[in-house]
Amino acid sequence: MPSANSVEHPNTQKEKVEEWKKRAPYRIHESNEHFKARYEASCHCGKVKYELSREEPLDSKLCHCTTCQTSHAAPFQWAAIFHKDDINFRDGHHHLEWYDPSTKSVEHKLPCKVRCNYCHSPIMDEGRNMILLFPSLIKFQNDQEKRNFKPRLHMFYRERVMDIPDGLPKWTGLNEGEGSDLIEDSPPDMIRDLERKRVKEQKDRSASETG
Repeated sequence: MPSANSVEHPNTQKEKVEEWKKRAPYRIHESNEHFKARYEASCHCGKVKYELSREEPLDSKLCHCTTCQTSHAAPFQWAAIFHKDDINFRDGHHHLEWYDPSTKSVEHKLPCKVRCNYCHSPIMDEGRNMILLFPSLIKFQNDQEKRNFKPRLHMFYRERVMDIPDGLPKWTGLNEGEGSDLIEDSPPDMIRDLERKRVKEQKDRSASETG
């Protein structure tokens, strides 16, 4: 048995460093697993390649927060939300690198941003439970596949650098129920429905306080 002062074997250190490869979303699905690849995607240089098994994302959003603007050097970010087990990396594990915008470090600390360390293409944002993929990396085969990823709303629209009058709901923060308000540029029917909902919630609170 090694003593308390013994130096840890290099192979053991390497196993600890690469433990992340065995966990979703980075682990490679075995051939006997029930993983049906519906989409293929890659970074700009092609060193990082992955597959997706879900036909449609859980959600698809346009984010206007200043962090996304800066990290993508773009006016907003288009992100599609998936479960971590919906992705299978075919190649390029050793070309992945992380960035934690909250501490400005390159440690694998959630939530974090993931990109290729060769061409520096953004690959995804990894959260604690979900991943936000960037559909522009996906090799769509037809228009229907593109429509599956059509954005459904704007978030952090108050921080926008340009107006986008596309008729989609526009939230000041994340979305409904997250302390966010709907901006007037959103669809009129949705604004009216949310106003009715707010009025009802206020009446219910007043009734419970006086009851």
